[in-house]
Parts: sequence; C-alpha cells; structure tokens
Amino acid sequence: MDIKLSQCFIAVDDHDKALAFYRDALGFEVRNDVSFEGMRWVTVGSPSQPDVEIVLEPPLANPNASSADKQAMAELLAKGMLRGVIFSTDDCDATFERVRASGAEVLQEPIDQPYGVRDCAFRDPAGNMLRFTQRRTG
Repeated sequence: MDIKLSQCFIAVDDHDKALAFYRDALGFEVRNDVSFEGMRWVTVGSPSQPDVEIVLEPPLANPNASSADKQAMAELLAKGMLRGVIFSTDDCDATFERVRASGAEVLQEPIDQPYGVRDCAFRDPAGNMLRFTQRRTG
C-alpha cells in the first residue's frame, strides 16, 4: 500500500490576493479556479510536484456549517490563529529573499534549528503561517 499526500487546504479571505502571493511570489501554477454557489476554490501547486495541490478555500467552506461557526473561523483567520503549511526548499535564504521581496509579512528570518533544518516563516495575505525549511547536510 502506497499512501501519498495529494491535497491540503488553506483558508483564505481574498482569492485574488492569495493568488498574487502563491502564484507570483512562490511561483506556483494555478491548476483550477472553481466558483460554486457563491464560493470559490482555487488549486495551486509547485511545478515540481504535479501530483500535490493546495486548495485555497474560504474559511470553513462547509455548506452545513452555521453562520456563527463561519464567523468564528473568519475571525481566527484574521488573527493569524490558523495553521498553514511547511514547504521544503533547497535554498532557504534565497527563498526568504524572494518571498520577502513580495512584501509578505516576515515572522522569522532564516535560522538553523536544533532539529536539523534551516527555516524561515511568513504570513500569507490571509494571515496563515507558512514555513520554508531546508534540510542541513553534514
């Protein structure tokens, strides 16, 4: 049995701002852009990982969720309280400079972590934390 990650979800409050970040700053390709019943989902992914997609979705995109729950999720997103994802890179410092040049909010400049990676962190335009890690060798 072979189990692999195919999709993960990131909540965004403005798909156009999210696209500008994920496509233009990170270099991801847009794979799908779907509108349905007043909501929108956009899938993006790294050209080097054609079988892995990130779905940029509205906060709590569940049609059965109550309006109170949707509002609570939107408030948590606005506060930057939702978790994001961790990306791997072969050059943490170059990635940091590229993402910083896009105007993204810097949470952590590149540092060597005691658990064997060099990493940095940003917030995307919706407030999600994104980390970029490079495995250290030697």
